[in-house]
Amino acid sequence: MPVVQIREDESFENALRRFKRKCEKSGVLTELKKRQHFEKPSVKRKRKAMQARKKVLRKMAEERRMGLR
Repeated sequence: MPVVQIREDESFENALRRFKRKCEKSGVLTELKKRQHFEKPSVKRKRKAMQARKKVLRKMAEERRMGLR
């Protein structure tokens, strides 16, 4: 669990924003969502394949942009 030390003269909203950002970076929310419902192995494979496909497409698009400059 991410921990945030509240600085002196820091508002609660700023501390909460930093905490939420740390949670997002550490993947706490995605892990929680994954564990809430059982996912069949076939669905898990399809989801991972889609993620891999998206990652490759993003990388190719980035390379194309870098090549045009």
